[in-house]
Amino acid sequence: MIIQKSFKYELRLTSSQEEACCQIAGACRFVWNKSLALKKEAWEKDKKNIHRFELDRFLTEWKNELDWLSFPPSQSLQQVNKDLDVAFKNFFRRLKEKKEDPGFPKFKKKGRNDSFRIPQGVCLADQLSKKVGVVKVPKLGKFFFTKTREIEGSIKHATISRMCDGWYISFNCKVEIIDPKKEKELIVGIDRGVKRFVMCSDGKEIKGVSPFKRNSKKLARFQKELSKKKKFSSNWGKIKIKIKTIHLHIRNIRKDFLHKASSQIANSHSIIVMEKLQTKNMTKSAKGTIDNPGKNVTAKRGLNRSILDQGWYMFQQFVEYKMLWTGGRVVYVNPRYTSQRCSVCGHTSKENRKTQTFFCCLSCMHKENADLNAAKNILAEGHSVLACGVEALASAMKQELQARRPSTV
Repeated sequence: MIIQKSFKYELRLTSSQEEACCQIAGACRFVWNKSLALKKEAWEKDKKNIHRFELDRFLTEWKNELDWLSFPPSQSLQQVNKDLDVAFKNFFRRLKEKKEDPGFPKFKKKGRNDSFRIPQGVCLADQLSKKVGVVKVPKLGKFFFTKTREIEGSIKHATISRMCDGWYISFNCKVEIIDPKKEKELIVGIDRGVKRFVMCSDGKEIKGVSPFKRNSKKLARFQKELSKKKKFSSNWGKIKIKIKTIHLHIRNIRKDFLHKASSQIANSHSIIVMEKLQTKNMTKSAKGTIDNPGKNVTAKRGLNRSILDQGWYMFQQFVEYKMLWTGGRVVYVNPRYTSQRCSVCGHTSKENRKTQTFFCCLSCMHKENADLNAAKNILAEGHSVLACGVEALASAMKQELQARRPSTV
């Protein structure tokens, strides 16, 4: 089986190399904005889409007019038009699906998400030591980077990007692995929560880290200082960098935790049953409108912040591809009533779960931790999906809902 892996390292650039990277990233940003302006004008006037190969021809003309556009690798500039073409395809797809916000591509600003991609010609050179690697980049020469782990497979392309603490290089590699097979058929149902990040049906639990909550006071203090500074002044820029550094620190803590948690579960089970949660819809604001204001807005805001801080959707993505690598599979079930149903007798009622952590069945008086009870229900529905299929489960749930409705006769 052939998979794609990315390996990201921090670059050790000289002042001239850093200046060259800034110039290439700036040129890519210029091409993006210039191409986007043309595509936007064509779309607003005639509802037409300019193809990426037409933009590449425009790129040749822009190089003749502007000498500094000849410095970056030509393929890096062409990759910008390729990315813009993909962005418009996604926009048209969402428009066809009648999404509320189809997400029209936006213009890029200086100093935000500066990066450029090199699709060909990137190769590794003899490393200086175990901790320092060397990479040859077309038109830029040799770059040194901090080598924290070995690179696997063959390099397809590389992306150089800037973050608040420096420049990084990411290698996208094609790796061939032997088709894995799990030795034991171990199945587990997991329930995602706020207090407990993951509760497994076998009783094991993983506590969350909540990096944003830990750093929220420090972040608020710097944001308050930023509001008092003159915009784009020297002191404003210094505090802006501090805020970006905190956000990067929060992101790194979250990703590190999610990678470790997903690897722990994926390596020890062959089948994982999870709820199919629509995280984007769950974290929508409850503020409402002026005519129809929302209720419990403050509580809902806190819940949304906690869900996003835990990284439920990112964890789901990590589990999916790691189970694929290890020869397992992920089964999704409908999340409806999993927290209200008794795992022993099947009685379902809101009154069964009066608190967030405690579950007590009103029918059989079964008492258990609420998250553990939900995880057992998820596992039971996972067995139903595996045995009967998704359609059979959906039909059974539909019959259950109809039985709950009061009779109109």
